[in-house]
Amino acid sequence: MKKVGFFQSVRLKLTIVYILLLLLAIQVIGSYFVGELEDRLVENFEESLEGRLNSLNYSLQNAYETERDDSDTTLETDVQRLIDDFNESDIHKLQVIDYSNRRVIATYDPEDFNRSDVGKKSNDPRITSALLYRSNQDPEIQLDPDTQNRLLVGAKPVESSDGEEVHAAVSYQANLTNVYDQLQDINNIFARGTLLAITVTALLGILVARTITKPLSEMRRQAQIMATGDFSQKVSVHGNDEIGQLGVTFNDLNDKLKQSQATTEGERRKLSSVLSNMSDGVIATDRLGAITLMNAPASKLIGQSFEEVQGQSLIDILDLNEQVADVNDIESIGSIIIDLSTEDQPLLLKANFSVVQNEKEEMDGFISVISDVTEQERIEQERREFVSNVSHELRTPLTTMRSYLEALTDGAWEDKEIAPRFLDVTQNETDRMIRLVNDLLQLSKMDRKDTGLFKEKVEFIEYFSHVIDRFEMHKDQKNEFKRLLTEQSLYVWIDKDKITQVLDNIISNSIKYSPEGGTITLKAETMKKQLLVSITDQGMGMPSDTVDKIFDRFYRVDKARSREVGGTGLGLAIAREIIESHHGQIWANSQEGKGTTVFFTLPLINQKRRKRK
Repeated sequence: MKKVGFFQSVRLKLTIVYILLLLLAIQVIGSYFVGELEDRLVENFEESLEGRLNSLNYSLQNAYETERDDSDTTLETDVQRLIDDFNESDIHKLQVIDYSNRRVIATYDPEDFNRSDVGKKSNDPRITSALLYRSNQDPEIQLDPDTQNRLLVGAKPVESSDGEEVHAAVSYQANLTNVYDQLQDINNIFARGTLLAITVTALLGILVARTITKPLSEMRRQAQIMATGDFSQKVSVHGNDEIGQLGVTFNDLNDKLKQSQATTEGERRKLSSVLSNMSDGVIATDRLGAITLMNAPASKLIGQSFEEVQGQSLIDILDLNEQVADVNDIESIGSIIIDLSTEDQPLLLKANFSVVQNEKEEMDGFISVISDVTEQERIEQERREFVSNVSHELRTPLTTMRSYLEALTDGAWEDKEIAPRFLDVTQNETDRMIRLVNDLLQLSKMDRKDTGLFKEKVEFIEYFSHVIDRFEMHKDQKNEFKRLLTEQSLYVWIDKDKITQVLDNIISNSIKYSPEGGTITLKAETMKKQLLVSITDQGMGMPSDTVDKIFDRFYRVDKARSREVGGTGLGLAIAREIIESHHGQIWANSQEGKGTTVFFTLPLINQKRRKRK
């Protein structure tokens, strides 16, 4: 083997690496330092300019608020005098624009001695914003198209002394040439320092690289001896650094080769253990798709043992006949959802297929990883339905509002009879969307377990009576309330606001779906150390197979009537979350044409029961 030249040696490469690392470090530090310095210099310049402009604003404010006789000078003359006196060396251009007519009344521009801009109307959006919204526009840096100098451009309002109105706006352009000249000087200093550092680093790099490459050359000679099959010699180890460890590795190589066969067998056993203990199922096939290996989780998922499926086609076992026509098509599938559900048990499996290749890179079989995604798919379906329901519930009032607003825009607002009704409908639809969003936010907090409950000891019968009284005293109430309340004092540990929301939702639903003049029965009793509350209406009821669904989000038995009487479809869903957070249960019984009863329970506080006075 020929000797390695200097230009191909590691020594040169290490030296170059040292220099590149130094360059990178200097560039990073320089970029950060110059960037930070630029920010500081510009910031200091802005603060200095801000102070001088504030002083000018104060003078302009006095000029505007000074009363003038006919013999006195005009406002324009006073303002122009103040602008001329300002005359800062770093000010490139300065203008004062009057609020009343948006025209320039005074200007300072070294390049415009005739003041040709005076009297012209300004359409600059910064000036418009300063005049209309009284906001100091954050200055921005722009390039002068003629000189290519950087200019700091901005606008400030001139407000009255009481802050009630705006007299004018000051538009300014300040020259940043001095700031960037300082930055250029600093960059030159960094460049000279970089050249000096590179020279010193190159000399040190050559010396350091030599100390590293010398022992590597010795190891190269020993490796050539080992390549002949002579493992009797050992590599001399100098030190315990990385190069020394490399020498130890050479000495261990012979022993490792002897142990390779034993290691291969151990790895095979480990692989078998991994397959047995995986939570996902694994099925291996040959190139024809016949099953050759299957672990226990796969057997459990497909309901068959390995002995039963060994040698059978993977397409038949996973019921892929509709998805693939031939075993070679499996390679193009990648991933697929397989439905193995029965009438009694839903089962959705996700199968991922990968190809096993031999030494010639030819297809030698497949590895299929299957997992149970029934719950994930159910959750995803619920999510899609939830998004669809929310979109529909928001779209309906928005569509209504748009129709009425378009009618108002087309001229209905001039009709004193129609316009109030249209606006009332729009207000109602807005309130409906607000209720929907509030209910969604409350459900979101409940899903995150972010609903802090402020529980207190409450005598429920008295508290329940107050809730019923509130509904009975409503002026539009046309239903009769029948109370079946125990005479015992029953104490519960509840958040009164949350339980009130539950009762309001249930009772409001009973009123909405009951015929006018119907009776609503409210009952409270004890049941196995729990409080049992039931609210029964005489409404239209619902089919028995839909009763359990009324606590689902957005579910309505009669959607047309539900929207007619209002509501978001989330009231009972929120009620269920609240009751369950109080360690209670809620459910309903109903018959078509005979009304509905909603029940819920709350844990009672253990104490001696006594009759209420």
